[in-house]
Amino acid sequence: MSQALVLNATYEPLCVVSSRRALLLVIDAKAEAVHHTERVFRAERVRFSEPSVVRLVYYVRVPYQARIALNRRAVFARDGHSCQYCGATAENIDHVIPRSRGGPHAWDNVVAACRPCNTAKRDRLLEDSGMKLRRLPAVPRERTWILAASGTVRPDWEPYLGRITASLSA
Repeated sequence: MSQALVLNATYEPLCVVSSRRALLLVIDAKAEAVHHTERVFRAERVRFSEPSVVRLVYYVRVPYQARIALNRRAVFARDGHSCQYCGATAENIDHVIPRSRGGPHAWDNVVAACRPCNTAKRDRLLEDSGMKLRRLPAVPRERTWILAASGTVRPDWEPYLGRITASLSA
């Protein structure tokens, strides 16, 4: 099923929902469609273009900054699906300070890694393995949660998430 990006009335990204849910928001006049796809939803007497980006007609106050759950998909999104040791395509996650050596399962200790690098490092510290990190791990900033939720950034979402895609490619 396709997904749609939901924007606040101020064009701030709020969440990712199914395209059917986005269409219902538009039909109920709770949101307006900003971008459509080529797909069409059909009913007996009407046709609706599938929305890919919708903007709420009213402002929703977000009381707190949502925390991003530490999981495989979110780590890969933060690290651009590339190994933080060699730059190859990542297949695993690796604890910089191994759990067996007291390292926490936390954002600043987990990186994406390819299988050869993960195997070579084993349960050793960086100094002992002779490996170096390309970038220090950190808690994801800004709206990386959208990548974690959807798995990808669609081209029509980029104008609203420009700072995310720029920070991931750096």
